[in-house]
Amino acid sequence: MSSTETNISMPLFRAPHIFSGFAGLIAAESTRHGGVSKAPYSSLNLGGSQDDPADVAENNIRFFNALNVPFETVAKSHQVHDDKILNVENPGRFDGYDALITNKTNIQLAVTIADCTPLLIFDPVTRSVAAIHAGWRGTVKGIAAKTIAMLQAEFGADPANCVAYIGTCIDDCSFEVGEDVSEHFEGKYKRFDSEKQKYFVDLKASNRDQLLASGLSEENIEVSPFSTVLNNEDYFSYRLEKGFTGRLLATIGMTDRG
Repeated sequence: MSSTETNISMPLFRAPHIFSGFAGLIAAESTRHGGVSKAPYSSLNLGGSQDDPADVAENNIRFFNALNVPFETVAKSHQVHDDKILNVENPGRFDGYDALITNKTNIQLAVTIADCTPLLIFDPVTRSVAAIHAGWRGTVKGIAAKTIAMLQAEFGADPANCVAYIGTCIDDCSFEVGEDVSEHFEGKYKRFDSEKQKYFVDLKASNRDQLLASGLSEENIEVSPFSTVLNNEDYFSYRLEKGFTGRLLATIGMTDRG
């Protein structure tokens, strides 16, 4: 699977390296390039905002066409920053779930992001997949670990076989929070800035450790080196752009074309 290049030499998406080589698996994370949305949503806004719905729809068509995925096979949910997980039997639009799982081919799971942590998981033995939206609340509630547990319960997945990608999100030097948020995180996931009198939280590390504690091996986890804040020219950041921004999308699914 190759990225489709835009006229500004930046692809619509990046494909996690860790998923390369698995026949029939389609996994990707969007950038903010290659769409039709106007500022402040420019240009590949793929989710909920005050953007023109027709532009968002066109952006979705462009993104999934670049992946050779028919849009009618996509499954999304209105996310609520909680820990509810849905076993998806059919593509469509759902409500109230921050993680989606399936073992069915030709269902492309997708979650939207604008600072929160996306996670994509694949078990090559049971051919099951998961897409997770982990904000700080979902991270604290253990949504990554709960999703691994549900893959085990529903499909018999062995975490030792699972391969995972922790995607682009707000970085640990940008996620500034007060004590009301920081108190929910263990000390190793936060640091206190005495000058700013604020804490900084590492969402990638917290979610990575959940996967490790669930039984995934370190070599089977890839972590995005990018940041929605530090690399804002390529990714949307709700916090940096003060809410006036678009949404990224992380997606994974198995096709019977592989």
